[in-house]
Amino acid sequence: MVTRAEPLPQAAARPCVVLTGPPGSGKTTVGRALAALLGVELRDTDDAIEAQQGRSISDIFLDEGEPRFRELERAEVASSLTSHPGVLSLGGGAVMDPVTAGGLAGHTVVFLDVGIADAAGRVGFSQSRPLLAMNPRAQWTRMMDLRRPTYERLATFTVLTTGRTPQDIAAEIARRLQTDGPDQGGPGADEAGDGRG
Repeated sequence: MVTRAEPLPQAAARPCVVLTGPPGSGKTTVGRALAALLGVELRDTDDAIEAQQGRSISDIFLDEGEPRFRELERAEVASSLTSHPGVLSLGGGAVMDPVTAGGLAGHTVVFLDVGIADAAGRVGFSQSRPLLAMNPRAQWTRMMDLRRPTYERLATFTVLTTGRTPQDIAAEIARRLQTDGPDQGGPGADEAGDGRG
């Protein structure tokens, strides 16, 4: 007598690409353009946290502090890495959490690199950026000095966004995904680390 096998469990959905980078690198804007090119949805973890909490990231920072925000962020990223099948855009500081950084292993991670002049023009260093509220240019520079090694270490490849349109950046990422294939090499696979070659 032949018995029917139980169906295999469905593989967890996972992002086709994860975008990282500092404030002003274009993660959300490029993410939208890339998602449209790939025919998938964009999930921005900061937007998701704001929707879940019913308030802005700035309000969470002011009312409950950065540690509480980072806790919410860690949970959102972990959930999205196993449930969102499209483009995933992380908040600028998400990769600094060791649990989040570890969770990126095996994912295609793109570091969107940018200079301060372009970042300032894109975000205006407004009050909606709580970590840049006081002396924003100096804060951004210090933040990048601290975060750059982590962005580079976790990146499958890096794309320089300075002076480029979101559509151009998205097209480069889509080409690289097609050429290199998803999940090729994992974080740190881009030996050159510049994505310009």
